[in-house]
Amino acid sequence: MSTENVAEVGEKEDLESINPFSITSKSFDRDVSNDEPENTEDFYDSESYKGNTALNLVWSFGINRNMPVHNISDVTRQAIFYVTAHTGVLYDCVTNRQKLLQGHCNDISCTCISMNKRWLTTADMGDNSMIIVWDSYSSIPVQTIFDPHPHGCVAICMTPDAKYLASLSNSVPQVISIWDWTNECQTPVCSLTLSEEYEMQNYLDFSSEDNHQLVSNNQERTIFYFWDEKGIHHSAPYLTDDDFNKVVGMFSQSVFQTKSTIVLTATTVGNIVVWDVVPGTDFPCDKKALKIVRLQEKGISVLNTVDSFIVTGDVVGHVKFLDSKLRLVHWCNKLGGGPIASLSFSYQPMEKDLSIIPKHPRSATLDGSPFVVNDFVFSTETANVGFYDTRKNTNTFILNEHDAPIHAVATHPKESKISIGGYSGLLQVWDYSKKELVASRSFESKVVIQCLKFNPQGNLLALGCQDGSLLILDSSTLLEEGEEDGVAFFEHCHDSITHLEFSHDSKYLASADLDKCVTLFKATTGNFKEPWLYLGKQRAHYKRITDIVFGVALDSDVPRLLSLGEDRLMVEYDVIDSAIDDVRLISSDRIEQSAVPTCLAWYPPVVKESFLLVGNDQFKLKLYNSTTKMCRKTLLGPTYGSPIRKVVMLPNSGINDRHYMGYITENKVGLQILPLDGNPHRAMALIAHPSQVSNVVSSFDGQYLFTAGGTDASVNMWKVNADGLEASSQLGGTDLEPFYELLDGGHDGLLFSELEDFFYFALLRSQDVDTMDTRKTSTRVPLSQVPFLMRALGYYPTEQEIEDIINEVKFSEYVDTGKYVEDIDLGGFIKLYVNHRPVFGLSSLELKDALQTLGQKTKDGSVVMNRDRLLSILQNKGEHLTEGELSQLMTTLVEMHDMDDSSELSESCKEMSLVSMKTYLPEQISSDVFVEKILGFGALESKEDR
Repeated sequence: MSTENVAEVGEKEDLESINPFSITSKSFDRDVSNDEPENTEDFYDSESYKGNTALNLVWSFGINRNMPVHNISDVTRQAIFYVTAHTGVLYDCVTNRQKLLQGHCNDISCTCISMNKRWLTTADMGDNSMIIVWDSYSSIPVQTIFDPHPHGCVAICMTPDAKYLASLSNSVPQVISIWDWTNECQTPVCSLTLSEEYEMQNYLDFSSEDNHQLVSNNQERTIFYFWDEKGIHHSAPYLTDDDFNKVVGMFSQSVFQTKSTIVLTATTVGNIVVWDVVPGTDFPCDKKALKIVRLQEKGISVLNTVDSFIVTGDVVGHVKFLDSKLRLVHWCNKLGGGPIASLSFSYQPMEKDLSIIPKHPRSATLDGSPFVVNDFVFSTETANVGFYDTRKNTNTFILNEHDAPIHAVATHPKESKISIGGYSGLLQVWDYSKKELVASRSFESKVVIQCLKFNPQGNLLALGCQDGSLLILDSSTLLEEGEEDGVAFFEHCHDSITHLEFSHDSKYLASADLDKCVTLFKATTGNFKEPWLYLGKQRAHYKRITDIVFGVALDSDVPRLLSLGEDRLMVEYDVIDSAIDDVRLISSDRIEQSAVPTCLAWYPPVVKESFLLVGNDQFKLKLYNSTTKMCRKTLLGPTYGSPIRKVVMLPNSGINDRHYMGYITENKVGLQILPLDGNPHRAMALIAHPSQVSNVVSSFDGQYLFTAGGTDASVNMWKVNADGLEASSQLGGTDLEPFYELLDGGHDGLLFSELEDFFYFALLRSQDVDTMDTRKTSTRVPLSQVPFLMRALGYYPTEQEIEDIINEVKFSEYVDTGKYVEDIDLGGFIKLYVNHRPVFGLSSLELKDALQTLGQKTKDGSVVMNRDRLLSILQNKGEHLTEGELSQLMTTLVEMHDMDDSSELSESCKEMSLVSMKTYLPEQISSDVFVEKILGFGALESKEDR
């Protein structure tokens, strides 16, 4: 809803013809109260906004349909407030701009607004919860209440004069608190712990005429409150179907009737329960049900008041206005958009000009007097938001969003467009530079959109669904096969499609599904009836496929297709030589031993060698030679709560020839400077969606990142500020300084001092300890000593990891010089150590869990392992050990062999040692004995200790 024209104040008719949401000061006759600013700020332009952080949220697509939409319109603005995930959105309906209220680290769970529309309040649920009061004009938080309840708030409300707040905790037993937010106190004025028999209350509201009265309800119980200096008094009358011999229904919302002691509660069967004060009671909260009024057949979802009217919204999308006797005065039955979820009226005075009143519709009363009420905004359970003009009796939709989870997002490769698909079957294409909806299509209910992908030319859009169907649409018309200008439709997959990728020349399309299959499609030029052909599929993985990528072979134009699975296999497919029902493989390589790969991407040309980037669940990023699949480098990845789940390479902007990588973790989005080196200061991350981040894509020019929130049904648009990340990186230090920080105690700590001693001892060891020859001093040690140095520092790499470490150093300069590197200096070793060592080390608890998995339970419930079985597993599982190697290792552990004796045992001695060693090991080995006595790890730690 945007306009390029600006109307002068007073040009009412012209302004309304430009935009239905436009209002001017001439439209109303009222004075601005003293608590409202005379001059309000304009909404900032998100395109020109540039924050100090590397990623700045500039727009949010979507809406939390479970949260109410507030109409904050007055004589100075036409705007609404709604919620997406952990962000509040102030949306100007005239200028099509957003102000984003950021401050919560959890999803916002409840909101409220003052009667004069100035003070907005948001609250969340979870750890580090808070209540924040915002000035809706300046978007500045004016008060923050930290940890109002241990687990956050499930409902909040504000008094009519905006002095007090009330909150309901998200815990059992539930607590209601009254807050005087206008002072700096972080403790409530008073609180009350409710009985558990009331169950969880989820709706709360103040009386519009008395700051000391409140009402709350859940589906079965309504509670009335009265608070004073002595505390909070309450009553919770129980109402059943037998009380009035009528079906009551489930309660939805409650409201105080104006100029009365009556409270009304709406129900899901169309009833209104009328509550009033019990005669002779001490407190006005002592109420009972007087009657049940059958208002309509359909359930009432919203109950509100405006002026002297009682307003209802129901599950069929109707809004009704009732008088104080619950008689119908006016009915808005052509709203559309689904069941009403919230209603909110603008803050404007009643019109007094009699010449204007006839423009209003007539009421449903016998005299048919003009029905005069302020315009209102309504939201629906299907994520639609509409504006209803009560003078014109017309409705205009402001927002039409997704009402189901969103995982599918894709950006156009050449234009500022983003496609968003959700589980509701709604597919939208937005121009994110203008914030305008370009195209939209709603599929049948069975179409659950899981993933999207534009082809490199941008004229096609592939759509993967949960039922395994795949559609190739025209990206402009969103039409498919069988329709005019349609493209193709396939049903060859037996499970949900999770990944889609086009080849660089748009001739091939590959999909990966939960059936662990990769399916290949080929474009057929000149065939207008069947422009795309199904080639076949291949199940080369035995566990879930985590990623697929298309690339280009070196020095050619041949497409390469690779897939990566949780089975730790990287598979390459023969795209060119594959025929119908014959998708061939080139190679299948096991790239990990214990870590589970999480993402795969082509590494940009920041180095001379062609690499594939793989992230895993152990917070590591690994570079593999794209031809040999050799692990060439292992690097410490960002450690922000959870491992990286997906990476996206940002196109080079051409400024300073810098390259950047966007990534997501469980609930964060981040930016990383390339090339990778393990420096933690070259990466950053912040909360993108508190529940989860399901997907991330980059704009074609690398200026924006887009994240999908999955269950929160929203997509956030982040502006990339590379200068902010570069500055942060410089502040973190240069050369080895950032890596010293990763050592316990830093450069001056005990670990660094030991590392230096070990390093120079390794230099002596490489020249033979027992020798009288002249020593050769050097600052470098041979690569053969690196494994011993790692083990001395408490990192015990496997033989495969040792090979990767040696190869990383050995081939580090081969592309540039054609020579191998045979030694390493102290600085290089420090980088090698911090990048390869486990992020969280090896814990005794993990060892205990491993032994319990391999062992057997005894009669008393403890887990033990037979000695012979343990020795057999060590020899035959994982990296195999010979009997001689096992004998030497176990002998060292049980201190049967002198560590100073470096001579090798003969094969016969080793065999005898292994047999005799059994006498030193108990026949049944418990986890305590294995960890403490054999491995020497000390007492077992508990999960609570970790």
